[in-house]
Amino acid sequence: MFGLMSTLKFDLESIYRNHHEKKARYGYLYCDGERGQYIQDWIGKGKKVLDLGCRDGMLTSFFFEGNDVLGVDIDRKALEMAEKRLSIQTTWLDLNTEWPFAVHSFDVIVACEVLEHLFHLDRMLDQIAKTLRPGGLFIGSVPNAFRMRNRWKFFFGNEYENDPTHVRQFSYGRLEATLAERFKEIEIIPIQGKILPLVPVSPKTPFFLNRLFGKDLLWKSVCNTTQMH
Repeated sequence: MFGLMSTLKFDLESIYRNHHEKKARYGYLYCDGERGQYIQDWIGKGKKVLDLGCRDGMLTSFFFEGNDVLGVDIDRKALEMAEKRLSIQTTWLDLNTEWPFAVHSFDVIVACEVLEHLFHLDRMLDQIAKTLRPGGLFIGSVPNAFRMRNRWKFFFGNEYENDPTHVRQFSYGRLEATLAERFKEIEIIPIQGKILPLVPVSPKTPFFLNRLFGKDLLWKSVCNTTQMH
């Protein structure tokens, strides 16, 4: 069994590394870094942070200073880049099968563009909740799969999902309901996207429109210690 799991891990790494290389994902920052300032402000300083799916550390660079950050990814090439860029510790893991972290061992867990890749989401969220210290933050983001632009693609008979590594999709409502099972004080912010050609999604536009047109859904939540611990 151990040999099979090891083989599957290497196979999964190969899939992601090929995807990152073919799609030029090294040195790339989804949504042009707009998520970074929010995450930096939410985390602050002096925290022990677990960054799941950190890849090469592009987003991590917004919040690593003044914090003790451990980066996790399936792609070892990306982890080497993160170590070189930020001098942080990293761990090579398949988040579908491995979770070596102790209970109550992190103040913050970040999972940006991760949940849509997981086969066993409920198990992972249970582990995240147990690993956070009481009152700890769970921060992350997922693509808004059901944003209006994607609905129009579907309407015209086109595939709206073109990333072969995505195994699940999230709308605003589904994300909120998923988080609410284990976390509280949930705040979800739609990031980027356009309502009209010259009207971008922003804090100045109506929120119900932002939910429909936002490209990415960024969240902050607090561990529900009463329920999970």
